[in-house]
Amino acid sequence: MRYSYLLGAITILFSCAEKNPKNTETLEEKAKKIHEKVITIDTHDDINIKNFTDSINYTQNLDTQVNLPKMEAGGLDVAWLIVYTGQDSLNAGGYAKASENAISKFDAIHRLCEVYAPDKMELALTSDDVRRISASGKKVAMIGVENAYPIGEDLSKFEEYQKRGARYISLSHNGHSQFCDSNTGEKDSLWLYNGLSDLGKSAVKEMNRLGMMIDISHPSKESMKQMIVLSKAPIIASHSSARALCNHSRNLDDEQLLLLKENGGVVQTVAFSSYLNTEKHEARAAYLKEIHKQLADSLEVNWYERSQFSTLTDQELIEFMENRLKIIKLANAEAAKDNTAPPAVNVSDFVDHIDYMVKLIGIDHVGISSDFDGGGGIEGWSDASETFNVTLELVKRDYSEEDIAKLWGGNLLRVLDEVQAIATSLN
Repeated sequence: MRYSYLLGAITILFSCAEKNPKNTETLEEKAKKIHEKVITIDTHDDINIKNFTDSINYTQNLDTQVNLPKMEAGGLDVAWLIVYTGQDSLNAGGYAKASENAISKFDAIHRLCEVYAPDKMELALTSDDVRRISASGKKVAMIGVENAYPIGEDLSKFEEYQKRGARYISLSHNGHSQFCDSNTGEKDSLWLYNGLSDLGKSAVKEMNRLGMMIDISHPSKESMKQMIVLSKAPIIASHSSARALCNHSRNLDDEQLLLLKENGGVVQTVAFSSYLNTEKHEARAAYLKEIHKQLADSLEVNWYERSQFSTLTDQELIEFMENRLKIIKLANAEAAKDNTAPPAVNVSDFVDHIDYMVKLIGIDHVGISSDFDGGGGIEGWSDASETFNVTLELVKRDYSEEDIAKLWGGNLLRVLDEVQAIATSLN
């Protein structure tokens, strides 16, 4: 009788297990748990100071790819807001004008964190700050400088920028700076220094002393190689992908990636269409070209191709970027109705680059960035509200929670810690 009872009980248990299996968690449910648990860091988000006023700011769901409502919706915890200035003549007048622009962006970020949204966002200077602020429920802002051009030839300004909150700086952008050659030199093989200038070599040492990460996403390959030789601290690529998968000078080739690994640094894979899949990007761009122009005409605004950006004035570029997202959204809506439209570069293409670089240099040296509001954005991660889709794709590809935590920010924070620790030892 006892055995019959036990047999019946076991049968019932198995029946219940079949009806309510414990291991039926979907990939999406698993991804959501991971996404809520890890700290998600995007290392490159451009800004326009017009969106940092008392009446128009990131507390509102503006027509920008990054703002506080979109960060909340997508579970993006940390946005590196970028102090960007374009490249101009290498003279005192150019430096002075660019300096004003840079300081206005520093001030805008501080206003957001200290005046407009102190209860929602706080500026972080260290990895401990990031964890503390994130744990408090607030979003985190950090500051990166894209192009050291506005510093001029006064190396003391690196310390000024550091005190204003900058924690990484790129020594050049699209054009050779006073510090180093840019990747853009590949187009015509015209170089100013064949790497770093003497001033640039001094800048590397000064950034090491100050605990500021050196960003190699825009400098030339030779500049990057020389930085690695000179730097006593790990370096980063704040927004670059794998050149082996997409042959663009803004991406890092295998030699560069292996040097980055040896250096202990990290490459932040960038969700920028033309840096991820050339063929898909160009086919889609060709299809959308006329649609963009027609929409721009109907809205009575100017539309420019990326190849024209270098010919635009600062004001023209600002106005274009203000209208760009609206036109892109409308154009994509039109394309969605057309079954013959070429597919857009998407999150899968993005994670292909993460896969490639993880296999080549290891999980500890790869991270994530978007370049939102600076040209970035792909299908599935078109703005910060869709950030979860990246985590979901990583889960689909069997990345563990530990791996995803490293990719989403753990690796970047490790490098920041090491850079700051080395600065302490040098002072």
